Amino acid sequence: MSLGKGPTVLMDKLKLVNDNNNAGPSIQSYPVSSKSRHALKFDPEYARWREPFGDKTRVPPCDTPLAFRRFNETFMRAVWARLPPQPSIVRTRHRCASYDGVEIDIVRFATAEQMKGEAAARPAVLYLHGGAMIAMSVDIFAPRLAGLAAESGVQVFGVEYRLAPEHPHPTPVEDCYAALAWLSTHAAELHVEPARLGLMGDSAGGGLAAGTALMARDRQLSPPVKKQILIYPMLDDRSAAALSRANPTSLLEDFATIPLSIITMGWEAYVGKEKAGKADADVSQYAAPGRASDLRGLPSTYIDVGGLDLFRDECASFAAGLAAADVEVEFHLFPGLPHGFESASDIGATKRAGEGRIRWMRDL
Repeated sequence: MSLGKGPTVLMDKLKLVNDNNNAGPSIQSYPVSSKSRHALKFDPEYARWREPFGDKTRVPPCDTPLAFRRFNETFMRAVWARLPPQPSIVRTRHRCASYDGVEIDIVRFATAEQMKGEAAARPAVLYLHGGAMIAMSVDIFAPRLAGLAAESGVQVFGVEYRLAPEHPHPTPVEDCYAALAWLSTHAAELHVEPARLGLMGDSAGGGLAAGTALMARDRQLSPPVKKQILIYPMLDDRSAAALSRANPTSLLEDFATIPLSIITMGWEAYVGKEKAGKADADVSQYAAPGRASDLRGLPSTYIDVGGLDLFRDECASFAAGLAAADVEVEFHLFPGLPHGFESASDIGATKRAGEGRIRWMRDL
């Protein structure tokens, strides 16, 4: 998939065209002209929502991962705290040992009825939060996870995976796999049906979900993961490097809510500065699922991403790769929307994206 000089994964010079029925983009083969780049613009509803905030919708430049962590965690805690409370959802904390023997937290969001097992075993979602691999926590995301559990009727388990740069690859994805294996193994006592487990995550968490799904396939987790729900996932370290090299610079950066420099910083903290973005580097597919050469046997997958998201091309390439590998995939490209567009909660595109995600949770 290419934009300017973006990474080519499946074919050269592709253009994504969103249909009018919100069924996801089709792919047509013809060159992307400089004129088409200048057609980029915000969705009208999103633009009206954004107008009072201006550049406050953008993350400011940060020099270090820890500086980004401090800013992002403070900002996002305030954002998610504005969500309505979910009194029907009970939060409980569990622990499991990761690959290196260190115990990590898993936080369960469920109704009292689900916790008591007063009905038959039910599906569950293991949720991996975003934060560029270097920030955020389940505690900060808790209002959002409680909302997902309440709206879908599906139990949600949030993983407190360890963050880079203190804990680079493979620790974050191994933490996520350990939580998945724990949930599968303890399904009976948690009143969960192990054959109806889903992986879900946003941004960096979406990349971790995809990496965990690859790991579960290759390690033959049984029963296998049933579905993965990837929300504008961060999948391929080469994409940020390709955008950095683009000449002229992609106009996507003009709409970015998270600077390209921070995405690059996240990848460098996660896989190493000497490897991140280098096509010939030995970067594991579990760290950067967009590098995976074989996507066969992965679970049914939902992906959505905004048309102004810096992750747009890698998401489209991954969706096309899944389809080529005969994996069931539903892909939505929402034109005119940047990364983290859910902040505009009342606009039509955000509501459609939310409906799609909830539908996939309910269909587990």
